[in-house]
Amino acid sequence: MRYPQGTNRGDCILEHLSALLPLALTMLATGAFAGVLAGLLGVGGGIVIVPVLDTALGIQGVDPAIRMHLAVGTSLATIIPTSISSSRAHHARQAVDFELVRFWGPFIIVGSLIGSVMAAQVESGVLSLIFAVIAFLIAVKMVLPMDNYRPFSDVPRGAGGTITPFSIGALSSMMGIGGGTLSVAALTLMSQPIHRAVGTAALFGLFISLPGALGFIVNGWGDPRLPPGSLGYVNLVGFALISPMTVLLAPVGARIAHRLSKRQLSLAFGLFLLVVSVRMLLRAL
Repeated sequence: MRYPQGTNRGDCILEHLSALLPLALTMLATGAFAGVLAGLLGVGGGIVIVPVLDTALGIQGVDPAIRMHLAVGTSLATIIPTSISSSRAHHARQAVDFELVRFWGPFIIVGSLIGSVMAAQVESGVLSLIFAVIAFLIAVKMVLPMDNYRPFSDVPRGAGGTITPFSIGALSSMMGIGGGTLSVAALTLMSQPIHRAVGTAALFGLFISLPGALGFIVNGWGDPRLPPGSLGYVNLVGFALISPMTVLLAPVGARIAHRLSKRQLSLAFGLFLLVVSVRMLLRAL
């Protein structure tokens, strides 16, 4: 690195470090909030991570054409350890439905791989608008006293039962989220207990984030516009700063979830989704 003539090298290093400090603190705070959300609601935290990373990368001067791809890919990478930590915490409380995991898992993985490829082809504004509408409808269902409204008495089987997990995997991968946002609501509509839905969704986050992150690495491999420390569309600096906080605090969220009543947890998840839907709508517009 070259420094301006007459400038002390030590002062330049300190200046660079002071410029990176606010970004590093933002990443750590984002990881902490995302970790609690992962344990509390079964989400991977991508709803928080993606917009913050997009803004942070913009401040660092990353090309706008790949900034969102980099934010989504990095978000998926951070969700991998978060999902492992959160699902382990829920499994300790016997809140993971492994029979459903065996049924939905392969379709979620395939959907995630396809979604990571499609993300490079579809405009983010269209995806944001679609997701805003879906998130709003789900939030209304969770917030209103509609606990007895369950159009399905159980998780559908057969060919028709594969559409939901495939769609969850594809949409979640394209948006850089862990899947809890969609799978918790879907499972409650299928008469699954809310705590079990949250715990199972945490494990689904791993099935989405791992293949999704690999897809973004491959799709972005060798792109000359990538900032330093990037592996395809996954930035290792962001991953290193966010991941430890999400892993550390995901069990805290899980403990909080199991202290809440069924109605309280549904209300918390619904209000969370309302915020998400508004954010997505504003992005789309």
